[in-house]
Amino acid sequence: MAWLTLGAVGIDKVVDQDPLLLPKAMMFPTRPWDDFVPHCEALGAEHVDMANQTLLNSVHSYVLRTGRAKILIDACIGNHKATGVPMFDGRDAPYLDRLAAIGLGPEDIDVVLCTHMHADHVGWNTRLQDGRWVPTFPKARYVFARTELDNLQARASDKNEGLSFLAVYKESVLPVVEAGQAELVATDHELEKGIWLEPAPGHTPGNVIIHLQSQDAHGVFSGDVVHHPVQIPNPDWSPVFCQDPLHSAATRKRVVETLADTDITLLPAHFRGATAGTIRGNGDACAFHFHGTD
Repeated sequence: MAWLTLGAVGIDKVVDQDPLLLPKAMMFPTRPWDDFVPHCEALGAEHVDMANQTLLNSVHSYVLRTGRAKILIDACIGNHKATGVPMFDGRDAPYLDRLAAIGLGPEDIDVVLCTHMHADHVGWNTRLQDGRWVPTFPKARYVFARTELDNLQARASDKNEGLSFLAVYKESVLPVVEAGQAELVATDHELEKGIWLEPAPGHTPGNVIIHLQSQDAHGVFSGDVVHHPVQIPNPDWSPVFCQDPLHSAATRKRVVETLADTDITLLPAHFRGATAGTIRGNGDACAFHFHGTD
């Protein structure tokens, strides 16, 4: 049985790391903790470590079974990486075992969708085999927004950016391109009937959200438009990871307002626990309602 069903599409969540500990001081260094307290007290210990002022996240993929294809959304962190991001590098996590636990091997994935090209969203694009990086999913086409790939290549070649983006590109993206498995598309690309990309710039220039429409159900895979439920009532709070914080906030505000008080299911990339849910209310009263808690 699927973790979640929307219309005729079964959806599974495959976890790579949970919890991912993100101190407020690292994620939102200029915003006082007092701003977080009322929201975090309501969220509880599953999402916030109040004593240490730390937000608790998850890093996971979604796998869609549409009847036509098996589609993996965002390939998480990966193993044995050396991107210079300490919390992500040198790991040996059982992600592929967790994929196997839902009855799938790497060769079963038909499409890999990438909301954007940060280290924790493209890592399992590749795996280390005989000393070199090869596509993890040998039969899949990897659908990349052309704008996003252009941005990563520019940052990878910019010496002022440091080595992290270069490592992400060399380890997790370039091997897919060289293998001929990359499909470059516009940020409003329709993958198949009922599944399409929508531009969501700000976190990165080519950042997208992914829509799923099946029968009378509608889901939105938001990637890093929102990192933590505390941002739902505070869409102007952009973490330091956003390349254009103001644009990111505007995109987040648009998405929150569009989904508020609808039956559209939001499936974020980093919310823990029940993960999926709906948005209720407006403005400061806006909140994320996890499935099973209404």
